[in-house]
Amino acid sequence: MTREVGLMVNDKTVPADYFVQGFIDHVVSSMIEALEGVCEIKSVALSAEGEKVTINMNGAELDINPFVARIVRSTVTGMVSPLKGVGEIRKVNISIKR
Repeated sequence: MTREVGLMVNDKTVPADYFVQGFIDHVVSSMIEALEGVCEIKSVALSAEGEKVTINMNGAELDINPFVARIVRSTVTGMVSPLKGVGEIRKVNISIKR
């Protein structure tokens, strides 16, 4: 599958090799696909800053409740924290295009 995965932490681009891109794609896509009423994913823009989490899928913002926001924020933070060059995480932006 051809995909583009972008990762920014605290407004700095974090380089991601093929494995990391695939891992991020699969984890984020699986979380979104678990939500009710989600169709085929063509693009995702996920942003987590503090308690606020926004997910834009295929050009439309998804309505998520506070519980889902906490799960997504915790998962994304845990996923990117061990990457080289990532320290304290205040803000994470992930973009995926298929």
